Amino acid sequence: MPPPADIVKVAIEWPGANAQLIEMDQKRPLSSIIREVCDGWSLSGSEQFALRYADGPQLYITEQSRGEIKNGTILRLAISPGRAARQLLERIQSHGIDARLEALKELAKLSADPTFATEFINMEGIGTLARLVESGTHFGEMLAFTLTAFLELMDHGIVSWDLISLSFIKQIAGYVNQPMVDVSILQRSLAILESMVLNSHSLYHRVAQEITVGQLIGHLSNQEIQTYAIALINALFLKAPEDRRQEMASTLAQKHLRSIILNHVIRGNRPIKAEMAHQLYVLQVLTFNLLEERMMTKMDPNDQAQRDIIFELRRIAFDGENDPTGTEKRKAMYTKDYKMLGFTNHVNPAMDFTQTPPGMLALDNMLYLAKVHQDTYIRIVLENSSREDKHECPFGRCAIELTRMLCEILQVGELPNEGCNDYHPMFFTHDRAWEEFFCVCIQLLNKTWKEMRATAEDFNKVMQVVREQITRALAMKPASLDQLKNKLRGLSYSEVLRLRQSERMSQDDFQSPPIIELRERIQPEILELIKQQRLNRLCEGSCFRKLGNRRRQEKFWFCRLSLNHKVLHYGDLDESPQGEVPFELLSDKIPVSDIKSVVTGKDCPHMKEKSALKQNKEVLELAFSVLYDPDETLNFVAPNKYEYCIWTDGLCALLGREMGSDLTRSDLDTLISMEMKLRLLDLENITIPEAPPPVPKEPSSYNFTYNYS
Repeated sequence: MPPPADIVKVAIEWPGANAQLIEMDQKRPLSSIIREVCDGWSLSGSEQFALRYADGPQLYITEQSRGEIKNGTILRLAISPGRAARQLLERIQSHGIDARLEALKELAKLSADPTFATEFINMEGIGTLARLVESGTHFGEMLAFTLTAFLELMDHGIVSWDLISLSFIKQIAGYVNQPMVDVSILQRSLAILESMVLNSHSLYHRVAQEITVGQLIGHLSNQEIQTYAIALINALFLKAPEDRRQEMASTLAQKHLRSIILNHVIRGNRPIKAEMAHQLYVLQVLTFNLLEERMMTKMDPNDQAQRDIIFELRRIAFDGENDPTGTEKRKAMYTKDYKMLGFTNHVNPAMDFTQTPPGMLALDNMLYLAKVHQDTYIRIVLENSSREDKHECPFGRCAIELTRMLCEILQVGELPNEGCNDYHPMFFTHDRAWEEFFCVCIQLLNKTWKEMRATAEDFNKVMQVVREQITRALAMKPASLDQLKNKLRGLSYSEVLRLRQSERMSQDDFQSPPIIELRERIQPEILELIKQQRLNRLCEGSCFRKLGNRRRQEKFWFCRLSLNHKVLHYGDLDESPQGEVPFELLSDKIPVSDIKSVVTGKDCPHMKEKSALKQNKEVLELAFSVLYDPDETLNFVAPNKYEYCIWTDGLCALLGREMGSDLTRSDLDTLISMEMKLRLLDLENITIPEAPPPVPKEPSSYNFTYNYS
């Protein structure tokens, strides 16, 4: 007979004594259980003790967290968090160097525990650590442990960053500005400054006064701290007032930030980890967001300086040196030229730029193409002006719509997503990457227009094809603009049609009744094949990242299904594993029979608890939770969409429910199409009876009988 749901069997350790094996009644007060354990070892003063996990982060167990204890968990009797905080506070203020170092080392480890952190902060512990830093008497390991503890304590959000003193900021900034500082101190100093900037508007200004971008860029050559340096640059960029961002961008350009990142990070001799990829993505987004002002600026038709840009486009294309002298003749000629340039409003093309987005950004792109790639610009304009009217590709209209499309694809004006690592290396290979990207894409549009033999009525169809070509090419992550051109060269209109046909073959090409019948016969066995593949992947297991306040200090955990499909094993890891993790290293488990359901997205408990800032679309789309008896949850955030589909499908299959992810639908269609092709090609398995009399009014009627043996 199974034990009651409120009883968990645990082992409790105490140094120098045999472990106690007890049945913990979760309905009893924790203090009562601790008193009983202390009595077992003849320890007095049970109120001075607490229980902690023996493995992993070794967190303190409280009345709120005790529900997470599972059968077979190993616990440890320890001094209470209040007593531990008091002792450590006394030791870090002692005169003995060795004793102080050991105390700070222990404090750095314990500070990650929210229960301990609360007690330590209530005893003015953060103020004590701040004074130790401000004194400037700590160096090396002692300073590194002090900064680690300070950062861990502040990350709990119990104390406001606004309380930090200016002298503390100056001291931390001093470590960043010094030429020879230990790497561990630099890492923590940069992380502290980043947190200050992100969490306090007033501290942003103070940090910005103490730290220059040039000093941060100087740290990018050091692979141990370059992620921290870019993170602080991004934080300063993100929190800068609007009038300061363009100035900061100019400074970054003058300091050659892009080329330094390209050479020391993207093309460095180390693989790019998840946090660095995220920071590069953030920098990419913030850089493109500088275009938002021009994107949302309407052209003023009465502004002569803006109209002069359009005159310049006309001059470069048609060499306006021999303009007619008469006003009426000039006006008629300009109207003709503006029509050849492809503007919608031939009389006053400035009106074409009054819609936002893309606003003036489209005109900026066109002028860049005309000046920097003049031959290409002239070729596109003259080539289209010499075509028949119905087949000409209107350059002006295309450039405006293409700019709007590129803004949508690259999400110009949107804030970075917390869980996104989607940066494009090619945008770090050129100082004018946005403009060059436009120039590549406008040539693609012109080429696709010709391949489609399009007319003005086909404009929207052409733009849809071009969007697909660009998004498919970007998904291949070209390393340079030249590679992008090669990818796009391979994505001709005919190739896009072939890809489309291949992807929807099962939807459009096999709709006759016999084929539908064949599909229905095949589907169950294909579904079973997919189900087994999903379960096999769950048995191999996957690594998941714990999302915390600071993404750089990554913590991982691993989950896998037992080979008999009866138990989910999981546990914390110190680092991301390179292969399969043995069951013995996974200390926690959930019987599959206890699982009640699987929920996704906003229905997940850990998504409901997250702040609005972090509750972004990217993370929501990767979140899922296992709900199991009694009222417990195991929360996941998948590393990518593929793993999300594998795990949610696998868990549904495990519970005997329908697998409904996009991946399953795609796999099902692909495998069924392959199997149907194989069977239909095997003509010996097809029996065609005598043809029925012709029925002219129903030429599409078929009476084929298929033998599936």
